[in-house]
Amino acid sequence: MDTTLNRAMDYSTVFLRFALGFSFLSAVADRFGLWGAYGQPHVAWGDFARFVAYTGKLNWFVPAMLIPALAWASTVAETLLGFALVVGLFTRIAALLSGMILLLFALAMTIALGIKAPLDFSVFSASAGAFLLAAHGRYPLCVDALTSRASLYRFQKEKP
Repeated sequence: MDTTLNRAMDYSTVFLRFALGFSFLSAVADRFGLWGAYGQPHVAWGDFARFVAYTGKLNWFVPAMLIPALAWASTVAETLLGFALVVGLFTRIAALLSGMILLLFALAMTIALGIKAPLDFSVFSASAGAFLLAAHGRYPLCVDALTSRASLYRFQKEKP
């Protein structure tokens, strides 16, 4: 494969990491009102109580007493995965787990709201992107590359 194309594919992973990671972190920020109060433009929840209610709506099949724990679990997972993707820490694992959580979210949305909702919000696309990121395996400009001699060696070796 052409070195330029190979390099472009490698560095496109940086954009994909940032897109997925910052999307997770933005959703978490919305749950805690950091983007503004409910009812303001571009604010989905505005507070954690509304997010818990939305979690219950999507997961109608889960006992009501478990919904707050599920909301907290997804919030913690999205915070950790968002941070890991943005800085490139355990990138392959973070991408794989992101793909799985996004796929579960898309399926829950489909069951609760119909197929149009996850398609409109590109949840299946984000899941596919996360799985593609996990499969790529080479991640420049990340903590993983700085902490792994093998990663550094691989990128130095590919330079023309």
